[in-house]
Amino acid sequence: MREAIQRQIIVMFWTLLCFTLAPAWAADKVQAPNHGALFKVQQGGHTLYLFGTIHVGAADFYPLEPRITAALKKAPVLALEIDPLGDQQPLMRAVQRHGMLTRGGPAGPELSADWRQRLDRLLKQYNIEAETVAAMKPWLLASLLTVSEFSAQGYEAALAVDAHLSRQAHGRGQKVIELESAESQMALFDQMSAAEQLQFLQEAIAGIEDKEQANQAREIADAWRKADVIALDALALKAEMDDSFSGRFVQKVLLDGRNPALADGMVKLMARENNCVAAIGILHLIGNGSVPELLRKRGMTVERMY
Repeated sequence: MREAIQRQIIVMFWTLLCFTLAPAWAADKVQAPNHGALFKVQQGGHTLYLFGTIHVGAADFYPLEPRITAALKKAPVLALEIDPLGDQQPLMRAVQRHGMLTRGGPAGPELSADWRQRLDRLLKQYNIEAETVAAMKPWLLASLLTVSEFSAQGYEAALAVDAHLSRQAHGRGQKVIELESAESQMALFDQMSAAEQLQFLQEAIAGIEDKEQANQAREIADAWRKADVIALDALALKAEMDDSFSGRFVQKVLLDGRNPALADGMVKLMARENNCVAAIGILHLIGNGSVPELLRKRGMTVERMY
């Protein structure tokens, strides 16, 4: 059980925001529909292909369509938020530093008896032993519940698009770089106060209970599966209008707060390499302040291919 919990922790950033168990799809032998979103970025004679991923997956996500498959094959570098096939030790150190309660540290606010009962029901539903999560900070537990609900809806971390791309690149001996670090991602969640983390957890519990989380999982997966521009734009607007604490945190901190650094990383990559592929969560590519919008503001030519 402890190993299973660790595996869920490792993938939760890409879910919110992967392992070598997913099959190697014969992408070049099957004509596939568009998935996600693909942008072509150009400046100074250099080109970068920017692909929007989803951090969980299903069997019908694959194979990817020929344009992104061809771009990845010839790319000298694949840039990801974090390489899911890379060294996991920095991630586990960051989990310990930012996601676990300090033994003997100050006690923060705790769930009421009613909220505790609701949490216990969900843990039982997902077959998670309460003692295995007792030392988690509320934000980490909330994230684990979110991952578990996505899994319950049939979306698997083992089939995550990021892992699929990384596996192919490593298999061809291509260079894979990280635009972020586990430490920087974890530290964002630790910005919340103890009271805010408790609210974050309560909203996660309520969202799962009223099926909002399940509906959101389907909406994101379906929009990505069909490369549905209208549905993706609707998701971006919905996120921007979400006035809950967790909704504001996701939009302002996990999306808006990270987009400038992601864009900067791509600018630097383009300056030294040509025909690279950058693949990041699709929610970073839509809405106000998106990475494509920031790249345009930096004087780059950005074409949406689908």
